[in-house]
Amino acid sequence: MKKLVVLTGSGISAESGIKTFREMGGLWEEYDVMEVASPQAWERDMDLVLRFYNQRRKQLLKAEPNPGHFGLAELEKYFDVEIITQNVDDLHERAGSNKVLHLHGELKKVRSSVDPDLIYELDGWELKAGDKCEKGSQLRPHIVWFGEPVPAIEKAVEIVRKAEIFAVIGTSLVVYPAAGLVNYVPSHIPIYVVDPNEVQTPYHMKIEFIKEKAGVGVPILRDKLIGKNK
Repeated sequence: MKKLVVLTGSGISAESGIKTFREMGGLWEEYDVMEVASPQAWERDMDLVLRFYNQRRKQLLKAEPNPGHFGLAELEKYFDVEIITQNVDDLHERAGSNKVLHLHGELKKVRSSVDPDLIYELDGWELKAGDKCEKGSQLRPHIVWFGEPVPAIEKAVEIVRKAEIFAVIGTSLVVYPAAGLVNYVPSHIPIYVVDPNEVQTPYHMKIEFIKEKAGVGVPILRDKLIGKNK
């Protein structure tokens, strides 16, 4: 089986009703997202940050995977598919994808605020002040906040280097370091970009664009790839 590596962004989950920061206009209620998604925000107003992520979890519990998610899961019948996602939701997994690397963390998980290796599945949607890890520290969202390093980026680079087909779905390729992953794609392999908007891609790469939202574009991509794989 050929290795198909897919980089996904907020566009694929937006069709499932998951609001992106851009859709929020950079604001949540009256707060700038930097006020609720940074280490400084956590230090300044932990309760506000907890409320923000609790609301996002409630939203996620109501969301369902869409044809974009299901289309990628179906491709596992034909390819060795690895998904690298910038999304913190679990819609890829719920659609049936088995190899998903979350660059920016996972909304349904929490971790110790003193030991990043102590990670737990959250039961339900609510994380409260006073919920502690086994070391006695407050639990925080298992999210890579603005200004924090992205621990999974090195593993992502390794995956991208091994790609035999590469696809970008629902991301504008402007958020780093994720956007830089395209620079590690082997130069000779086919690259597909699924997005209704203009996506900034390296000029020297030969790329096939499918200018559709993920729910429409991924089934088109699926049919193209399966047809070429026969």
